[in-house]
Amino acid sequence: MTTHPVGSGERASTGRFLASPWTAHSAVVAVVLLTGAATALLAAEAVRGATTLGLFLPGAGVQERVVRTWLTGTALGAVVLLARRRHPLVVLAVLTGLALLSLRVAGVLGVLGLCLAWGLRAVAVRHSTRTAWTAGACALAVVTVAVWSWQDIGLGEVLFWSDEVGAVPGPFARQLTQPEFSAGRRSWTVLLLLVLLLLGGVTGAAVQTRRLHAEDLVERYRAVARERDAGAALARSAERARIAREMHDIVAHSVSVMVALSDGAAAALDRAPDASRQALAELSRTGRDALQDMRSVLGPLHGDGDGGDDVPTSPTETDLAAVVERFRAAGLPLTASGLETPLPHDTALRLAVVRIVTEGLTNVLRHAPGTPSAAVALRRTGSAVEVEVVDAGGTRAGEDEGTRRGLIGMRERAALLGGDVHAGPGDGGGWQVRVVLPTRGNDEEGHP
Repeated sequence: MTTHPVGSGERASTGRFLASPWTAHSAVVAVVLLTGAATALLAAEAVRGATTLGLFLPGAGVQERVVRTWLTGTALGAVVLLARRRHPLVVLAVLTGLALLSLRVAGVLGVLGLCLAWGLRAVAVRHSTRTAWTAGACALAVVTVAVWSWQDIGLGEVLFWSDEVGAVPGPFARQLTQPEFSAGRRSWTVLLLLVLLLLGGVTGAAVQTRRLHAEDLVERYRAVARERDAGAALARSAERARIAREMHDIVAHSVSVMVALSDGAAAALDRAPDASRQALAELSRTGRDALQDMRSVLGPLHGDGDGGDDVPTSPTETDLAAVVERFRAAGLPLTASGLETPLPHDTALRLAVVRIVTEGLTNVLRHAPGTPSAAVALRRTGSAVEVEVVDAGGTRAGEDEGTRRGLIGMRERAALLGGDVHAGPGDGGGWQVRVVLPTRGNDEEGHP
């Protein structure tokens, strides 16, 4: 039974809750509303201080207008931010318009500067860096011009005028409808807006970088998975091709010999019983060898461990003389030369020689029945082994047209060893197969 640490389920549930988009939306809205409410109180105090200093006319309703506009901008900004993930550029443009309207109506920016920072963060998350910084620069420029033209209560006023509440204006206090222009006080608002937009853009770019990195990791994993699946498919295809080639060699070659042996035994049963018995014995031995070869090929396909890793994956008979004698016993008028030629110890090369000769002689049995002669020649040069199988052509029609799988198998075996196969009509009729297999580093001599 799988056990989990105490509290792991609660932590997982908490993580999923925190990762929910609506949770993030709710958190942003809550921050904006709380910040707007708190700063609205500070703005009201700043207006009262400015009125005490004589910068606003008493009873002009400036305080009510500032607070009302401040809270309205807060509520609208929070609502607009709910759409920042789907339409970040539109949200940033709408927030910029709300900032202009707030400054024009009451001379305050309020928390719309904070909302602009959240909007720019969403743009940086969803769009390119160039798009994000261009949009942020445009918003900053437009709002800066509006602040410079219309702002009455901003960060500077909140910092410097809130503590003037309760002060008694002197006899020389001015009574103005609005504060006079002050580049210093309005610079505080522009500086704060710049810092907020920079923070929004940087954090949004960081989120996008992490997201792109995660997507890149996922894509790399998928690519690795695709390569793994493709490699497995190629391996399965290669294994199927190998098994098909080996089964073709075993079934086509052995069965062709067995059919020829059985026909010969049946024909010689009455007139030459000894030859018939010899053919039947060779038939039995050929069948047993074919059965053993089939077990060798199909053994690794069993998943129950029968045979284990000791079962060879392909037939390994390399006795070329025995192969020639088998075809002679099947009634093929066969001559051979060079069978005593020493071959390298490389089992793959020796097996290829045996299989290619077997394929060539099987084709003679199947496609050139009644041929007056057939020959096998084995030669060894300084850097290659040459094999030649020729026949004089059949006197009867062959069994079938063939699938050419045998010729393909010969070429594949030769290609694996860097060799070549040439097959085609012979100069004097019939068919000729010539194979050249390089020995390269296999110069150590063995026995055929």
